[in-house]
Amino acid sequence: MTADATAASQIAAPAPRGTLRLLLDRDFGGLFWGKIIGIIGVWAFSVAAAISVFDATGSTLAVGVVAGAQFVPQLILAPLSGTWADRGDPVRQIVLGRVVCIIGAGGLAAWVWFLDPTGWSLATAVLIGSLTVGFGFAIGGPAMQSVTPRLVTRDELPRAMGLNTAPMTVARVVGPVVGASTVAAVGPAAGIAIAALGQVAFLMLLIVVRIPANEPRKAGTDYSVRAAWQHVRSDPGLLLLLLAVIAVTFGAEPSITLAPALAADLGSGPEMVGALTSTFGIGSAVGLLLVTWLSKPERTIALLLTGLGCLTVGMGTVAALPWAAGALGGFAVAGAGFIIAVTSVSTAVLLRVPEHLRGRVMAFWMICFVGFRPVASAVVGTVADAASVRWAILAMVLVTAVAVVAIVRRRGLVSG
Repeated sequence: MTADATAASQIAAPAPRGTLRLLLDRDFGGLFWGKIIGIIGVWAFSVAAAISVFDATGSTLAVGVVAGAQFVPQLILAPLSGTWADRGDPVRQIVLGRVVCIIGAGGLAAWVWFLDPTGWSLATAVLIGSLTVGFGFAIGGPAMQSVTPRLVTRDELPRAMGLNTAPMTVARVVGPVVGASTVAAVGPAAGIAIAALGQVAFLMLLIVVRIPANEPRKAGTDYSVRAAWQHVRSDPGLLLLLLAVIAVTFGAEPSITLAPALAADLGSGPEMVGALTSTFGIGSAVGLLLVTWLSKPERTIALLLTGLGCLTVGMGTVAALPWAAGALGGFAVAGAGFIIAVTSVSTAVLLRVPEHLRGRVMAFWMICFVGFRPVASAVVGTVADAASVRWAILAMVLVTAVAVVAIVRRRGLVSG
């Protein structure tokens, strides 16, 4: 290409849009605001379910099992739904997933409202509802994750991925308060019903979003899950990034599964559960501002290490200090680390993976991020019941610390 042609292409290329323009964009913005409403409902559901099950059974392990049940379907269905995302209609897949979520949350709310189960009967009902909601997320999740690069340019992707985590951040602040206060004021059925209403609102906003269709399938290209897994295995840096996602999942798990037990350990009740999880969300909001401001492709791995470090230090503080102020402060630092880490690792994966593999690789990402939550919740619940809530948190701190060391030692692989 000549110098004149290069200059012409640079002039013709649109400048990357800033945060405000992305948020007001019909397509990216519509999906963004829909996610906020939908995920607020999910967090209200999670907290309402955790409080209800803990009050009914008194078992932290039961809370962990119910919380983890929402994510078991990721291990079963995500690879298949990732293939659908690469081959089919992503909008139809997203809509189907949300409809299943509505059935799960709405059906559970009606069951609890009309039958008023107690004890282990209530825990069993919540378990079934959580599994159904989990299947909804497993169906639509990979498509949701893979469409973001289609709505923005490559230069806009780091900022877009930072904004893409904002719904999770806002939901962590608002959702737990909504869920806990609704359970305290009205009862568990109303707190659970909020999740169904959030998904209905999301579907209404999705109507205005224009998501580009998949590129035409290329002759000779293998669209199987096996091909995607072979690609991951052949790229040690990508494999390490996916392992880092698992570490983030384990590191953040105490913020929801152990919140009721930690509040009880501090001599408080449901209000402290909401305060702890909301403080984690406030820290996430600060982390989101930092990662959106600092994000550039070349800084991705440095930000990932920063996020994992903050998550380690924050949760270590919660485990070490037996005071409410220490727990709240530690959750705030951990929340900032969580959002910085998950945003950075998501960006690193998307920048590294060819477009025709994104749906399936993001399915693996979802397995690591939410599919391993049942494992993480079972581990922290078991350790908390067998030893104490603080030993359970320390076990998660060890996981994130190991991840930091591994990435530092092999930074050349993930930076390539």
